[in-house]
Amino acid sequence: MKAPCSQAEKVAHISFGMALLLLLFFPKFATIPLVFFLCCCFIAPFLPQWGFFLPIFSKGPAGSKGISLTFDDGPSPETTPLILKLLASYNFKATFFVIGEKAQRCPDLIRTILAAGHTIGNHSWKHDSLLMLRSQKNLHKDIQKSQQLLGSFGFRPLLFRPPVGITNPLLRSVLQAENLETVTFSCRAFDGGNKRVVGLAKRIMRKISSGDILLLHDLPPHGEEGVTILQNELILLFSALQKNECEVVPLELLIGKPVMNR
Repeated sequence: MKAPCSQAEKVAHISFGMALLLLLFFPKFATIPLVFFLCCCFIAPFLPQWGFFLPIFSKGPAGSKGISLTFDDGPSPETTPLILKLLASYNFKATFFVIGEKAQRCPDLIRTILAAGHTIGNHSWKHDSLLMLRSQKNLHKDIQKSQQLLGSFGFRPLLFRPPVGITNPLLRSVLQAENLETVTFSCRAFDGGNKRVVGLAKRIMRKISSGDILLLHDLPPHGEEGVTILQNELILLFSALQKNECEVVPLELLIGKPVMNR
């Protein structure tokens, strides 16, 4: 069964159709639709909530009452055990989008995440910030390598979160080959990968709302007191979420799609 057209394909068809019509009747305006399409192609990769090149889950459906916690860039010996301990104390379930290379180095942390009842998604093999500029072959190789490594733990991720939330036109066919779908986020603290953890809880609570997929990081902050500051910020955040009307729910419940299968 042929996959439905992406937004990019639809916009391309409309833009080229309009360009042809304008070429016939108003030639000097014929390039405008084409420039519009090119602008969309340039801007879309940097908008994590816009599924221009492929379908994206970035938020729960309209009317969702819960929010979901997701942690990127782990596992990390310095922070994963801490995060798991805090999640357990608040009885929250989260999804960890892990880096394959780190999972290979810390297999016990992957097993601990699973044993605690959390879910795991694919976040690429090396978190290459320029991954979406690589060839389709290299893009597929990176994602597939992470899939295979995570599969050795007895589960298969069904969701992929691209590094930095950036997508491209090649990603769709690569993910289809690996039976993966894309999930991004709708709320984040712009913490720079836990480089700006001071005030993290306050920044999030100012803007989080029902249906949000919250992006957090499973990375050790810089400085001797960085992990302690992160711990305190997560306690503030989790306490505020517990008191908030937005219930913390597993990601699969929020988006209506399984994160992985065992």
